[in-house]
Amino acid sequence: MDHHPRKRFGQHFLHDPNVIRRILAVVDPRPDERLVEIGPGHGAITTGLLRAAGSLDVVELDRDLIAPLTHRCAALGRLTVHHADALDFALCRLYPNQRLRLIGNLPYNLSTPLLFRFLEQADYIQDMHLMLQKEVVARIAAGPGSKVYGRLSVMVQVSCQVEPLFRIGPGSFTPVPRVDSGFLRLIPHRPLPFPVRDPAFLARLVAQAFAQRRKTLRNSLRGLVDARRLLAQGLDPGQRAEELSVGDFVDLANAACKIPVSP
Repeated sequence: MDHHPRKRFGQHFLHDPNVIRRILAVVDPRPDERLVEIGPGHGAITTGLLRAAGSLDVVELDRDLIAPLTHRCAALGRLTVHHADALDFALCRLYPNQRLRLIGNLPYNLSTPLLFRFLEQADYIQDMHLMLQKEVVARIAAGPGSKVYGRLSVMVQVSCQVEPLFRIGPGSFTPVPRVDSGFLRLIPHRPLPFPVRDPAFLARLVAQAFAQRRKTLRNSLRGLVDARRLLAQGLDPGQRAEELSVGDFVDLANAACKIPVSP
């Protein structure tokens, strides 16, 4: 395919047949499922998904990739291409009566915004299989006490079960990235193990807690949650955010969201 990868789209195209086979094996697509691929690129995974499922929706931002992809997949099944930015695309409108299975190789520079966009639509998603920078996978899967446990860890784990699957080396892509990638599975919780009273408040609290992670909770949450509320929740105001579990954050947010806090 005569196409030059575009830096502004963060394009790194998967080409390693062993990795492709491994991805298809863990996704295990079936004909009765609604599969959606984000950023199909040259179709490395697309063709296998389409052969197995018979139909596939893909969301592709780069207009120049659409015609070659459509031609390559013409005899494999029903391919529906949505020329759109996944950050703006409403996945929930595709099949409102059936949950989607989401697959994608996310651009490194947009992986976190895309993850949060998908989490907003988790009610419509059965599972997600995503390629991300290896360090991002580590952050998503990290637990309390880890140096990489932070906002991303908490917000993803509130919504999903996290399963890191395997590493993918730089040589599996063209152009070759400077970092390793990781493949992971996210399965939205149903029901949520920690029901959230006010998702927006929880997001604000977690972001503020980790904004300066060396600060104690007493200082990092100043103006949002006071020391009395922390103590009432069984938390030490001298603790740091990285010491709190996902459940701790949810319980604290649920307790504090209806309580005005004086500056």
